[in-house]
Amino acid sequence: MSTHRIRTALTIATATALPLCWAAAATPAAVSPPADTVGSQCSALPHSGPGSAQSLADKPVVTGAEQNSSLSTLVTALKKAGLVDSLNHGKHLTVFAPTNKAFSKISKADLVKLLDNKQELKKVLTYHVVGEQITPKQFPNGKFKTLEGGELTTQVSGSTYTVNNTAQVTCGNLKAANATVYLIDHVLTPPK
Repeated sequence: MSTHRIRTALTIATATALPLCWAAAATPAAVSPPADTVGSQCSALPHSGPGSAQSLADKPVVTGAEQNSSLSTLVTALKKAGLVDSLNHGKHLTVFAPTNKAFSKISKADLVKLLDNKQELKKVLTYHVVGEQITPKQFPNGKFKTLEGGELTTQVSGSTYTVNNTAQVTCGNLKAANATVYLIDHVLTPPK
């Protein structure tokens, strides 16, 4: 092959390959939830942007929750209870975060009543928060004191992680700047 043909072939190959490289570089890579998450619905999280594991990672826990549309009822409740600042400034927390679907299991009348009773609301919400960061390895037969003062328990059966034998973790071990978050499918009730 002549030198001219080799140069022509290299020029064509380069001209064809560079736009493909630029296109690949310009397209952001999809970011999946971290490999150490637990729960059957982690793959349903957005891969990037609001509501993704990545969007939570660099924000305080409530600020990050505001980015996730499936936690809008929880965020509203935290604001009504006056807990946003204390949770955003807390250190090494674990938050068992009921999703909107979890709150929808409470009758509308009972939910309105709860949201209107700041003292009771604060008690219920602080029962969902533990003052240490819990890892999935601590779930089997776990017992943890909540900020409310009561105790909650954690269990594992196969790949199913539960809290108080009632709430299933839909996606957990998500990292916020100051907390570990476990999305759950039921609102927990503090012991009387």
